[in-house]
Amino acid sequence: MNTIHKLYIVDKSRIGFLKFIFEAHDGLAVITTLEPSSGLVRFAVAPGCMDDVDIILEDLKKDMFIREA
Repeated sequence: MNTIHKLYIVDKSRIGFLKFIFEAHDGLAVITTLEPSSGLVRFAVAPGCMDDVDIILEDLKKDMFIREA
């Protein structure tokens, strides 16, 4: 299995919070900011963890803007 890379547009003021949330879930995903001005981030999701990432993102969408790019 390989790492899954997905791009998302998020509220740029919440990028740090988003990184904090996923760092707290050790080994689940790594977030890299590609374009801070537009909120473009890349998720590098560990093999077999995409379902967990999707669940967390769906929950976070209740409180912040997140959409797949």
